[in-house]
Amino acid sequence: METLDWLVVLIYFVLIAFIAWYSSKNQNSTKDYFLAGRHAAWYIVGASLFASNIGSEHIVGLAGNGATSGMAMAHYELHAWIMVILAWVFVPFYYKSGVYTIPEFLEKRFDSRSRWTLSIVSLIAYVFTKVSVTVYAGALVFMTLLPDTFGSPDNAFWVGAITTVILTGIYTILGGLRAVLYTEVLQAFVLVIGSFFITFIGLELLGGWGELKSVLGENKEQFKLWRPIVQEGIPWWKNNDFPWLGIMIASPIVGIWYWCTDQYIVQRTLAAKSLKDARRGALWGGFLKLWPVFIFLIPGLIGYALHQKGFMEIPFNNSGIDGDQVFPTMVANLLPVGLRGLVVAGLLSALMSSLASLFNSCATLFTLDIYSKLKPNKTEIHYVNIGRLATAFIVICGLIWIPIMKAMAGGGIYKYLQQVQGYLAPPITAVFLLGLFWKKTNSTGAFVGLIFGFILGVAKLLIEAYVSTKNVEGLLRDIADFNFLYYSGFLFLVIVFVMIITSLLTQKSDSPNTNGLSYDTLTDNDKKEIRDSWNHWDILGTAVVLGSVLGIYLYFSFWL
Repeated sequence: METLDWLVVLIYFVLIAFIAWYSSKNQNSTKDYFLAGRHAAWYIVGASLFASNIGSEHIVGLAGNGATSGMAMAHYELHAWIMVILAWVFVPFYYKSGVYTIPEFLEKRFDSRSRWTLSIVSLIAYVFTKVSVTVYAGALVFMTLLPDTFGSPDNAFWVGAITTVILTGIYTILGGLRAVLYTEVLQAFVLVIGSFFITFIGLELLGGWGELKSVLGENKEQFKLWRPIVQEGIPWWKNNDFPWLGIMIASPIVGIWYWCTDQYIVQRTLAAKSLKDARRGALWGGFLKLWPVFIFLIPGLIGYALHQKGFMEIPFNNSGIDGDQVFPTMVANLLPVGLRGLVVAGLLSALMSSLASLFNSCATLFTLDIYSKLKPNKTEIHYVNIGRLATAFIVICGLIWIPIMKAMAGGGIYKYLQQVQGYLAPPITAVFLLGLFWKKTNSTGAFVGLIFGFILGVAKLLIEAYVSTKNVEGLLRDIADFNFLYYSGFLFLVIVFVMIITSLLTQKSDSPNTNGLSYDTLTDNDKKEIRDSWNHWDILGTAVVLGSVLGIYLYFSFWL
């Protein structure tokens, strides 16, 4: 990093500070602080959805997986089709119900038990997965790009982690969701521009797209999109090389949870100024979601090819190329002065936008789903201040967890994140899908499904952690080795069965609360309001997104 690089980063931070200051004015109600006053236009909502999803762990981890396992993770990045489901299936219910949080919607559809369960589990999951992994990935970039600036690479790691967490916490505390939304529009732009240059310069140095395909073709099995169900000498259920059947089972389950039911994401659509803006924002976000394959995953493939041809050297770990070092190494080796600073600003923007979204979502969940239930009838400004305190607490928790996360994460943080989400997603996805599409689903069925699902998911995680540290054989080893993709599907089916049986057995004593909150209980007025909120432009946007997803799948299925 040279003087011009630091100047670019400084200008970026000045812009962020100005936006946060401007957004902090007139934050006097919970609607202002947690939902940006519900004034966000569709293009703001869509850009925010994209920027919230793309964090530093996404850029660093996805490029790393591109270098080590090729196109295997592209299935998760082609979830633009699930954002179409968010736009057409989920958004009308969320927006019309007038809720501030997704657990609040569960309470309206079921009861307070489901709301409490989802709120508490979401908060714990945010702190110990998303916050920690995002900070770890951002700090890793500092360690690679500025190894000697603060005395040692380890010092650079901690300076990067602590600085970005604290600065992000400050502007989130001051500005609320409005600051998060407006800064994310800037950050999405910087992010895409910076990653585009990495891709362009890397391809130029390599010799073009044909040369990339030639290098990757020498090891075709490692880089192709669809992986076999059975590997030679390995039982199908132990095959952890992303078998295509497992991907097709688990990817939609995780995708529906993340894009359609997670407070972290859905809160952006709740901030829209109308149902039409909420839907179009989701569709615009779906279009933007098409690009990570090209600007984050493909650079990882380029990095591998450059390493193979001797243009640069990627550090190794015990299992080969250290995937998490690929993108930072490309930034350090390929980019000229000034442009390097822009990309570093993009990486910082990704880290900060993800953290800001997390902090605000955590504050919203805690204040509106937990604190307001324990301390009702307080003033609006009181709840806003509690939200700010909750954000500060989440910042502290994130900092405390960093050293533990640093010890846990070796290589492949993106796969680690998908694995954890694969265990957390099934119960939530099952509850929301049954709640919307089967009116007999009642509060007891939903509560039992959530609790039972979380127990089974956490049990698998704990068994894996135990077996990885002990030399254990037998049943525990078999459970730990069971492919996480198949386990996610198994968990989903078990929870659906448990919810259906429980709802039927308790139907007489626990009648479900539908009241326009499931598809078969919508009134004629509800249907008319939903119909009036879309026109031919929404249909065209949907066709573009779905057609693009299909085209990308067709190309990369046969490209090597």
